Amino acid sequence: MAADPIHQFEIKKIATLGEIGGVEIAFTNSAAFMIAAVIFTAGGLVLATAGRSLVPGRVQSVAEITYEFVADMVRSATGDEGMRKFFPLVFSLFSFILVLNMFGMIPGLFTVTSHIVITAVLALLVFFTVIGVGLYKHGFRFFRLFVPSGIPIVIMPLIVAIEVMSFLSRPISHSVRLFANMLAGHITLKVFASFIVMLGGLGAVGWAGAILPLGLTTALIALEFLVAFLQAYVFAILTCIYLNDALHPGH
Repeated sequence: MAADPIHQFEIKKIATLGEIGGVEIAFTNSAAFMIAAVIFTAGGLVLATAGRSLVPGRVQSVAEITYEFVADMVRSATGDEGMRKFFPLVFSLFSFILVLNMFGMIPGLFTVTSHIVITAVLALLVFFTVIGVGLYKHGFRFFRLFVPSGIPIVIMPLIVAIEVMSFLSRPISHSVRLFANMLAGHITLKVFASFIVMLGGLGAVGWAGAILPLGLTTALIALEFLVAFLQAYVFAILTCIYLNDALHPGH
């Protein structure tokens, strides 16, 4: 029988922390891996910067490359003002999501970003940050974001309605894109890997037939590593684009 491809996404309770209003508060494998991601990222950066040298070692090189990569991303999307204000947020989101995605690529570990509740919280964090910064910086002029310039007055109500709907749908697309890609990729990997096991149980003929799914699984693993990076990048670059709207709401 093929292994259940959904079982790998099951959230398991590790310990019960208490109750609030009759609702159990538990420490789960999802929470454990998120804490591990924070410790891994922070520890890696501390280790990289502890022994700074003119000729960087491997860990320092990775940290510097990551820093410059995110800095260029933020600067190109939001300008120098956005770089000063939002680099810590974007860098934290990018590193956190990337490490979680890479954890999910290790057999036996848990893919936190395959759960919509996690990606939705991250997307809502960006969404409300954009609104908060926009209103703080521009006041009600922030709502010019929904009124593009140069639009004939006749169709202005329709355009404003479309802009508002587009803005409100941002957290949905922002979160679903990451969640769906990680979920679908891992399910596909599990299905093809189960084909190898099933065919292998048929003897020599089965092993010969397993060559094709083995090759596809190997290719999919390489593709999933690329997707794990790209999804962290896409989440971060969209965050930069949305934050730019908070700084420059006018079209």
